[in-house]
Amino acid sequence: MHPVLSHFALFGAPVSCAPFGSGHINGTHLVVCDSGRRYVLQHINTSVFREPEKLMRNIELVTAHLRKKVDDPRGVLRLVPTFAGQSFAVENGEFWRVYELVEGSVCYQSADATLFYESAVAFGRFQNQLSDFPADALAETIPQFHDTPARYLAFHRAVEQNAANRRDAVSREIDFVLAREDFSRTLMDRLAAGELPLRVTHNDTKINNVLFDEQTNKALCVIDLDTVMPGLSVNDFGDAIRFGASTAAEDEQDLSKVRFDLALYETYVKGYLSTCGESLTKTEKAMLPTGAKMMTLECGLRFLADHLNGDVYFHVSREGQNLDRARTQFRLVEEMEKSWDQMHKIVEDTH
Repeated sequence: MHPVLSHFALFGAPVSCAPFGSGHINGTHLVVCDSGRRYVLQHINTSVFREPEKLMRNIELVTAHLRKKVDDPRGVLRLVPTFAGQSFAVENGEFWRVYELVEGSVCYQSADATLFYESAVAFGRFQNQLSDFPADALAETIPQFHDTPARYLAFHRAVEQNAANRRDAVSREIDFVLAREDFSRTLMDRLAAGELPLRVTHNDTKINNVLFDEQTNKALCVIDLDTVMPGLSVNDFGDAIRFGASTAAEDEQDLSKVRFDLALYETYVKGYLSTCGESLTKTEKAMLPTGAKMMTLECGLRFLADHLNGDVYFHVSREGQNLDRARTQFRLVEEMEKSWDQMHKIVEDTH
């Protein structure tokens, strides 16, 4: 049994502790107690999250706020305190936390249109329930995470340094990124001007960060709260579209298979606005398509920068994988640009 469990106020004595789930960042274990109660033990990866105390404070604040808003107790993750009243324990310099297991739930790695709609309902509800929470009370767990102009500065450095000597072979892709640098400032300029509000954002709005009821497949709650921090609602929306409204894998090599699925986009818009349409401002709604394009462009230029740097950030399993990832994102950006008027009309017709 893992010794760190002795720090947490579990109901019953642990009888088993086994690896659980498919997360990439934190090591996760399912803990079963002799009482029948089940828990999730997670190691916090401090090489990614350098200030785990601030991260856990964010989660404490956000989950406490959400608990006031939900009827089903499964509608929010619940931290188990330590005997010292902390939300985490430190064992041999390593940080750990425990959540109650959300019983009767299931997590999916991919989705059909029905599940994609439900995930939109979940993330819209998350945004709506936190719309009255002061975003500036939260710490930035990853500074400048979706500051696209800052990502451009890093991209320029990658091009100039040409660390892996790959620059000449990707001049077309570099030109694609540079041609959209003016666009990249759109959202941050609106934030600075006070036209877009700072919100509590999730920052990893993929389908596998929603738990569904295993009987009804209705969305229960949003999980993986490590990147919850101040941000823009349109970026949370946009990241979900980037990942969920594409017809191909993120590293697809045959670009003819890569399309932006406007029907899936419409599905997500309807689900998202059904639960948070009342709390978003008129400008936020109008900028939802911009969020989708911005997150796709930003992700693509990060993949391309990493390719230029020699694949030092994103894990690769083959040569050129980051370049393929960049190209799929750029194809999606092109498709969004062709569908720009339709993307806006779908939002306008939904609210």
